[in-house]
Amino acid sequence: MDDSSTSAMLAASLRALLAGLSPGDRLPSSRELTQRYRVGPGTVSRAISVLAAEGAVVTRPGSGTFVAARGRTGAGVADTVWQTVALTDRTVDTGPLTDALGPPPAGTIMLDGGYPHRSLRATRPLSAALARAARRPDAWDRAPANGLAALRAVFAGMAGGGMTPDDVLVTAGGQSALSMAFRAIAGPGSPILVESPTYPGALAAARAAGLRPVPVPLDDDGVRPGLLAEAFAMTGARLFYCQPTYHNPTGIVLAPERRRHVVDVARAAGAFVVEDDFARYLGHGGQVPRPLAADDRDGTVVYVTSLTKPAAPSLRIGALVARGPVMERMRAVRLVDDFFVTRPLQEAALELVSSPAWDRHVRSLALALRERRAELASAVASERPDWTVTRLPAGGLHLWVRLPAGTDDTVVAGAARRHEVAVGAGRRYFAAEPSGAFLRLGFAAAGDLAELTEAARRLRHV
Repeated sequence: MDDSSTSAMLAASLRALLAGLSPGDRLPSSRELTQRYRVGPGTVSRAISVLAAEGAVVTRPGSGTFVAARGRTGAGVADTVWQTVALTDRTVDTGPLTDALGPPPAGTIMLDGGYPHRSLRATRPLSAALARAARRPDAWDRAPANGLAALRAVFAGMAGGGMTPDDVLVTAGGQSALSMAFRAIAGPGSPILVESPTYPGALAAARAAGLRPVPVPLDDDGVRPGLLAEAFAMTGARLFYCQPTYHNPTGIVLAPERRRHVVDVARAAGAFVVEDDFARYLGHGGQVPRPLAADDRDGTVVYVTSLTKPAAPSLRIGALVARGPVMERMRAVRLVDDFFVTRPLQEAALELVSSPAWDRHVRSLALALRERRAELASAVASERPDWTVTRLPAGGLHLWVRLPAGTDDTVVAGAARRHEVAVGAGRRYFAAEPSGAFLRLGFAAAGDLAELTEAARRLRHV
């Protein structure tokens, strides 16, 4: 019999011995075990090592081997049911942010992505920017809690309206910015007004903060100021979340005559407007509207923006821009959360947006998005004439498609997945009951124009 078999047999014998002992009891010495089981010292050592790896025994050099505490051995199953009581009834709903159908299989064409395809990212200029940033002698020093002053100046310029670097807080992307703003402005249990439909990540962040989303309908010109005023009056809300430019998912741009009106309505209600300007660099070549924040003088608008979508998913750099005590409140949340955003990433973002390559990338991205938008819209109209593309957006990454009355959008999304096309079911974009059946079809995450055409062809069979 070989040594491994002998040590395995000894380990089995010792397990039987352990069953009759209590946690903390000392096992016989190695000499005693060699004599009792008539094996060599090496066999004893290997058997003890096996039991120690299983968590059955604890060895203490100079003292001996002892029985380990029960319930943590390799074959045991941890009992965590007690946590259900300890955690009470508050949950963080990630449903709107995850795919209920699971990861798509290989070969699936992605019309449900929130980021541009790898071929549309600023990979080369970003890699060069990161390399330059890493060579700086202070690259790994602690960053200021508010963010690098030069990067804050860039974001202040994006917001406009005379904003200064002191009005900016650099964040780890737009989602983090929304979470901080919601928690800083409104207390748990408070209502938050949202456009209907709206970005599911904002709904998830609001609910995680304990807020109650209240939908305010959109029309072709954006949120309706009259209904917004009624919603403030009925709910007592002190916060309105909106996407006035290239709204996700509809692509709507808030009409010029409504932009000031919306801010005035919020100001009259003593409320804040959180303006999510995620698509500032995702226009399709036309003039991008001014942010609401640019014409706000009273600190009503809290401006949120990000470099993530136009650059690359892992460039988690965004910003909150605001005037007055609300900024101090958000800075306090930042300190409690994570102190600051990692400096090398901030330095790389600054290098990127300060280089000529950034302007070239934004122009080429606009051209590519415009071509893709037209290709997918045309293909859907040809292959699925019963589906209605609600508009050709002037910016953003998606088409908002209305399905025939009586259609279940989740069923359509499931059928599309079976035909190897991933689409977004519309109902997850609504805070309450949806106003109809919709799909969000992204034209940026697919590989190329040919993939978009093929996706529409496959959808003909859904």
